[in-house]
Amino acid sequence: MARLMVIAAIAISYYVFAILLNSVGTVILQSINSFDISKPQASTLEGFKDLSIAIVSFLIASFIPRVGYKLAILVGLALVAFACAMTPSIASFWFIKLLFACIGTAFALVKVAVYAVIGQLSSSTRQHSSLMNTIEGIFMLGVLSGYWVFAGFIDPDNDASMAWLNVYYLLAALVGCAFVVVLFAPIKPAEKALNTDIASEFLGMLQLAYKPLVLVFILSIFLYVLIEQGIGSWLPTFNKEVLGLPTQVSIQISSIFAIALAVGRLTAGVVLTRMHWYPFLNICLAGMALVMLLSLPLAQSVSANSINSWIDAPLAAYLIPLIGLMMAPIYPVINSVMLSALPTGQHAAMTGLIVVFSALGGTTGSIVTGYIFDAVGGQRAFYLSLVPIGALVVTLFFFNKASSSLAAKEVL
Repeated sequence: MARLMVIAAIAISYYVFAILLNSVGTVILQSINSFDISKPQASTLEGFKDLSIAIVSFLIASFIPRVGYKLAILVGLALVAFACAMTPSIASFWFIKLLFACIGTAFALVKVAVYAVIGQLSSSTRQHSSLMNTIEGIFMLGVLSGYWVFAGFIDPDNDASMAWLNVYYLLAALVGCAFVVVLFAPIKPAEKALNTDIASEFLGMLQLAYKPLVLVFILSIFLYVLIEQGIGSWLPTFNKEVLGLPTQVSIQISSIFAIALAVGRLTAGVVLTRMHWYPFLNICLAGMALVMLLSLPLAQSVSANSINSWIDAPLAAYLIPLIGLMMAPIYPVINSVMLSALPTGQHAAMTGLIVVFSALGGTTGSIVTGYIFDAVGGQRAFYLSLVPIGALVVTLFFFNKASSSLAAKEVL
């Protein structure tokens, strides 16, 4: 029962942050509509979110085990609840940027703690991978919920209306509920290394990055998140400006991307019980490229007829988000392979590196896509996702080679 309570606590925390973090695509579109800003300006929201994640993770990942995983999660939830509650009354783009900086800061605390707690709850690589995919799957269900929650507060008759900001009152209440669940969950304190101080633990995190296996791993997660955020953050705007969908429908239909990611992550654990992770991920990458090559040409031939609902939407609006089904298993699987190769005491430091390079990849993907979208259009911006997909094939080859070599040495 205690284990289930802890899983419930980290799951609900991940769920509410999924809504907040992945609302950036919707908020980018609504900020363009409501605050009359350019696409490059709107793309900076991803930077405020991800760079705060990277900076905070880099500075305090090694410190979190000392203060306790439970306290770290509670502080993160409290910060976000306050920021959400203030957003509708201030109703300004500068505060939206501050809100995402708070969300990023809080998530840095929560993600490091959650990944370390998963390590506490797992006694084998298979159990770790299974729980990781379940938690990441719940995260994607939160992403799915977010599209519909935000769409429900948008005025379909006035794109410039500020009414959508009232969604943050609801989100503040949800974060408050998560705070209560975590408060009563029996999360164990971290196992502290003997005779170490904060400086040596911080240096330990930096030293991890010099290992060949870790270097190729962090490059892999950087490329993966670059692809995911580049597409996910700009999909609502792509739906509106390239495919001609109304704002509310553009956001709602983007939920197919979240559904695809959730299904992919929740089912990956079943496939991985019968198949080695490396060939499976290569099949996923080939599928990602195929989806883009088949669906993007359809976006070019979209009719200019009026679109008022899902039924009127062109085929491309349904096909492009299906790339999420193929990309879904990649992130949790390579994280699980990496963390399982390390002793439990190094999980917090390794998670700090994961969060840092995930954040840098997300910021790069969103900003680059935003500038290309503004300069040459959304279709060409999405075509360029094929470049990091090809690069990820290469990095995963070396990651598999390095991890297999390490496993062979441990057996010997």
